[in-house]
Amino acid sequence: MNTKVDEFLSKPTKWLEEFKKLRTILLDGQLNEEWKWGWPCYTLQGRNIVLMHGFKEYCALLFFKGGLLKDAKGILIQQTENVQAGRQIRFTHVQKIIEMEPILKAYIQEAIEVEKAGLTVNIKKSTDPRFPEEFQAKLDEDPALITAFKALTPGRQRAYALYFSQPKQSKTRGSRVEKCLPQILKGKGLNDI
Repeated sequence: MNTKVDEFLSKPTKWLEEFKKLRTILLDGQLNEEWKWGWPCYTLQGRNIVLMHGFKEYCALLFFKGGLLKDAKGILIQQTENVQAGRQIRFTHVQKIIEMEPILKAYIQEAIEVEKAGLTVNIKKSTDPRFPEEFQAKLDEDPALITAFKALTPGRQRAYALYFSQPKQSKTRGSRVEKCLPQILKGKGLNDI
């Protein structure tokens, strides 16, 4: 057990009961409890297996190599189409966790076996991001924007490219671009505060 997780679970939070139950399930095996990225993380010989985390609408177990699990019960969720390796099992009530305990233990054990076998997820190489014409026009007219954008990490660049490209209407794409220009010029990613 990790003292930072103890501290985390001693404070009121929306998913406190769910987190406590998930913790008992996760600690009922071979995994070590650590604190990573602001959440309880469960590892095997220093390798990440599963992360417990919460969101506004649900809490979840995130299997780092969930894409390699068989998912016999069809309960793993790919967070977005761009996530290649990780998969979640989501919960909105502690009772569901209690009902699913044997299934969760089986999935955790399978994730451990995947790690012990040394299996890896074949990550597809990402191509350079494509930008909608609304953003490309801004890049063409502002050298400072080009410099600031190129200074961002490739992941932050892709996040902007996806965000700008999603809307079907040019007006909406342009609005998104305008809204994000100050953030890009400050060297911040789409979701940075």
